[in-house]
Formats: sequence, structure tokens, C-alpha cells
Amino acid sequence: MPVTYSSYLKLDELLALQQPLSEGPEHDETLFIVIHQIYELWFKELLHEIDYLKGLFARQDTPRALHTLKRVLTILKVVVAQIDVLETMTPLEFLTFRARLESGSGFQSFQFRELEFALGVKNPDALTRYPAGSETRLRLERRMADPTLWDSFLHFLAAKGHPVPADLLNRDVTRPVESAPALKPILIDVYRRDPILTSLCERLVDLDEGIQEWRYRHVKMVQRTIGTKHGTGGSEGASYLMTTLNKPIFPDLWAIRSDL
Repeated sequence: MPVTYSSYLKLDELLALQQPLSEGPEHDETLFIVIHQIYELWFKELLHEIDYLKGLFARQDTPRALHTLKRVLTILKVVVAQIDVLETMTPLEFLTFRARLESGSGFQSFQFRELEFALGVKNPDALTRYPAGSETRLRLERRMADPTLWDSFLHFLAAKGHPVPADLLNRDVTRPVESAPALKPILIDVYRRDPILTSLCERLVDLDEGIQEWRYRHVKMVQRTIGTKHGTGGSEGASYLMTTLNKPIFPDLWAIRSDL
């Protein structure tokens, strides 16, 4: 059979995946399912692009790295904008099917945890939420052991001739990315002397800001929908999400601002 639009995209399978659990079913449950499935597809694409970006850093392909970062940032804007659609659902509309979610929670999104790990937000406690030996746990363990995007960027800077300290290039990549004072003069020199690498640094700042915007919009959406109630699956809801705000993923790119 010839390839068609439907067969290529596997539309029959895709459109059969939205299966509300509420009786009726409740009108808004379809929206809830579609939005979150779309989020997972975008998370998959973001991971795909970030892995590609790490390879571009390794090959010192600056133009392609800038292009790929632009794509990542554009996707992130779409991800954030989708919250506008979710917020058209009122608290009462969400309550019509919330109980059907039982232990299900966005807190369990392993792809978002992978995304955090890839960007440098590494938390070994996140692994314990998934059964040992499961494919999900193995995926997260691989991400935990892999260098982060920031580690790849530091190796990229070193390959470009910048004196990145050896202890940063050989750090324990299972640890979260933290500010390194020794990096500050190096980044300041980049900003003052290399406009191309400065553009790359600024795109990373855009990425960092985009993740922070996502977190802020997410917590406000949760507060708007369920207030201070616990989230589904026993998560702490908005109170937990508040603790994730205003935490940069590339702290050194923010720390240099007052000294440029």
C-alpha cells in the first residue's frame, strides 16, 4: 500500500489513545487528556533536540548549535502557551472527573524528569518513584549518568580555547549543576571578546528563562484549578511547585550580569 498522510502519522492509533474514564464521559476530560498527551510529545521532541545539541557542541558546530537552540526555544514557547488552553477549564469542570485520575499525576512524568536531568537538575530521589529494573527507571538512570547540556557546553568552550578549569570538565555529572566562581572571569571574557559565543550564551539564558517561565505558569495554573489542595496521586500540589521557582539551571550565566 502507498504511504498516505494517515498511515505515515498512524492517525488511527493516535486518535484512539484519548480514552476518558469518567461516565458520560465528562466533556472536559477529553481536553485534559489531549493537552497532556501533547505535552509528552513535546517533551520527547525537546529531549531529541537537546541530545542533538550536545552532539553539535562536541563537534564545535556553532552555527548549527545556534539554530537548534532557536528550535528548542520555539518549542518551549508553544509548551508554555498550551497552559492558556488548559486554563479555560474551570475548577468545577476539573472536579467532574478529577477522582478518576486516582494515583495518576503529572508529577510522574518521567520524560519531564529526563528533561530536568538533561539540563542539569539532577535529583537521585526522583529515581525512587519508579520501580527498580523498569524501563522508565533505566531511562532515568541513563540520564543521571550522562553529562548535562551545561557539561557539554563547558567542553565546547574548552575546545574553543577558553581556560575552563579541569575540575569542571571532569566533575561528577550525576551531581546537579552548581555555580562555579572560577568560571565567572572566563564567561565575562567570552562576553567581552567573542560576539558569536556570546549569542550562544544568550540563547542558553533564553532556555533557562523559558524553563523558569514554564514552572511559574504551571504553578499558577495549579493554584487556579485546585488552590491549595493536594495534587492527584498524593503530590503536594502547588506548595511543592512553589519550591521549584526562581532556580536557574545555568546559574553562572546569571551571576556574571552585574560584572559585565
